[in-house]
Amino acid sequence: MEEQYAQLLQDLQADHLNEFRELFFDLHIYEQGQFYLSLSEGERQRLYTYLSPKEMADMFDVIEEDEEDVEEYLTEMKPSYVADMLAEMYTDNAVDTLNQLDKTSKAKYLSLMNPESAREIKELLHYEDETAGSIMTTEYVSIVANQTVRSAMYLLKNEAKAAETIYYVFVVDQENVLVGVISLRDLIINDDDVMIADLMSERVISVKVGDDQEDVARTIRDYDFLAVPVTDYEDHLLGIVTVDDIIDVIDDEAASDYSGLAGVDVEESSENPFKAASKRLPWLITLLFLGMSTATLIGRYEEMVSEASILAVFISLITGTAGNAGTQSLAVAVRRLAVKDDKDSGFFSLILSEVLTGLITGLVTGVTIFIVVGIWQRNFPLGFVIGMAMICAITVANLAGSLIPMLMDKLGFDPAVASGPFITTLSDLTSVLIYFNIASLFMQYFI
Repeated sequence: MEEQYAQLLQDLQADHLNEFRELFFDLHIYEQGQFYLSLSEGERQRLYTYLSPKEMADMFDVIEEDEEDVEEYLTEMKPSYVADMLAEMYTDNAVDTLNQLDKTSKAKYLSLMNPESAREIKELLHYEDETAGSIMTTEYVSIVANQTVRSAMYLLKNEAKAAETIYYVFVVDQENVLVGVISLRDLIINDDDVMIADLMSERVISVKVGDDQEDVARTIRDYDFLAVPVTDYEDHLLGIVTVDDIIDVIDDEAASDYSGLAGVDVEESSENPFKAASKRLPWLITLLFLGMSTATLIGRYEEMVSEASILAVFISLITGTAGNAGTQSLAVAVRRLAVKDDKDSGFFSLILSEVLTGLITGLVTGVTIFIVVGIWQRNFPLGFVIGMAMICAITVANLAGSLIPMLMDKLGFDPAVASGPFITTLSDLTSVLIYFNIASLFMQYFI
């Protein structure tokens, strides 16, 4: 592939138009996109003169780039070229591209498009972000029940080129209400004179235009669909969501969850250390102040530590273990909320389950450290204090790790915002409080 890219670049720079186009269109569309992304601005400017807006549109349909990059690429092109390219793209992809631009740029490109393409794109632009409406495409094939397989196939052949997928053909009535679905396979294997009404399945799984994109992804995953129809609240067919768009949704949602758990944007691609630091500092500064409260709390027990200095040895052990337990619980809770279904238990049942899990893990860990410290320090009362603190700290951390994201979900916030660093720092605070209070109760026995 590197040799092909090198030859393409050589032809591009030498102005060998025919040789370039022949080799370029021998590549898979994904490979064409990767070649485009590897070019400098000057090389891209020359490429725009080699490819038509339609050919660029095919490539942009598969390019996944950050907002800043897309805006840069479009700015390089002539506005009329961009408008023609967007008009040739699948409508949902054109909407995704336009949504990465400011309002002025959107209006400029829409005004330069042909009225029909602009109208279709505008219809999708007004849907709320991260809903079925915002990711659906209006390029699909629909037929009516009172026609034959022959007429349906004729219609399909005429409209297939513009459709994003034809593996499912949706059946509507005269008012465009979704009434059934039929597969391409069923159309192919049945006689031409068979009526669609006799072949179609009336049990159609669909999603509403306002449904969250995560729910749409879950539907496609559960039913193994290649596409799912999108309807309004009166069951009129508005569009379809295809599996390739759902793969992007799953990728975006996973990145969002990872970012929340880590307290940083895991998709940041900036090589500028100052820009990267500016994105990470807010969380770190917030956690710094929360960490200072832990240090202040330890300072309140300074007299106890000076009297029994051995207590200082185990502070990091208890806080670290509790923080790990809290992060585990947080990850499980966020995952459970992401894949929740009708079989999920109630809120209080889930909390009880996590408390019991915390008690069991805390008990095993506490007994282990009790034996280790008792033998190591030859001081079983001290081992008992460390073990009890470990049990309580892990149980509380487990509870916090599951309770906080669940409460945030109930309040309508993204549960992943309850990040791992936040839970860890919170666990440090509660663990120190638990540790020194237990130590103060039994101090006379292990000094």
